[in-house]
Amino acid sequence: MNIQLIRNATLVVQFAGKKFLIDPFLAEKGTYPPFPNSLRQDQFNPLVSLPISIDKIIDNIDAVIVTHLHLDHWDDAAKEALPKDIKMFVQNEEDAIEIKNAGFLNIEVLQQDTVFEGIQLIKTKGEHGRGEILNLAGQVCGVVFKHPTEKTLYVAGDTVWYEGVQEVIGTLKPEIIVVNAGDNQFLQGGSLVMGKEDVYEVYNAAPNAKILAVHMEAVNHWTLSREELRIFINEKGISSNILVLNDGESYSF
Repeated sequence: MNIQLIRNATLVVQFAGKKFLIDPFLAEKGTYPPFPNSLRQDQFNPLVSLPISIDKIIDNIDAVIVTHLHLDHWDDAAKEALPKDIKMFVQNEEDAIEIKNAGFLNIEVLQQDTVFEGIQLIKTKGEHGRGEILNLAGQVCGVVFKHPTEKTLYVAGDTVWYEGVQEVIGTLKPEIIVVNAGDNQFLQGGSLVMGKEDVYEVYNAAPNAKILAVHMEAVNHWTLSREELRIFINEKGISSNILVLNDGESYSF
């Protein structure tokens, strides 16, 4: 497989001969207002430009996976750029209706046993924060990719570390794990996605896996920088296990 970070949570994943686009956030730098009640209220989103052109990002994509409909995972630029007949996977019927209303024609709700072109896609749960903020953040999902010719890949999505993530790791034993690790927060309510201690918990649960940290430094409410995470994993002696990706960077496994 090959995993390329585009920006934020947007990934291009080549797996068992198919090419997936995950959580497309494709607007030009500075298109959208800052997320309110958070840091950097003077900076418009996204904070950084795409590392490659939209045409190149969507070239030969076989399917798109949208883990949830927050702006930094599914935006107007993606709706405009993607062909309306492309295969779309979503987490639930509510998201399917919204994407259908944007003109897309080939939408499927992920299940525990979805199969696409011989690849098993397993929807996983996530918690987009802790406590009261969960009601505001809404429902999210992750996805596990399985195929006889590939290592098992777990894209955890917008979730903090909690027992649901631990259960996926314990049950499905992914060898490659992608975590959204910018510790994004509003001024109240705590972490919405993983911070460095959450990433360390993922490592402790899967010490033999390769862990890829993404969703960093791209939207105004991030609080954990790549540099800080790299320092942390170096201090823990686990920098060979955890890869902190730069925009545009890719790895093959």
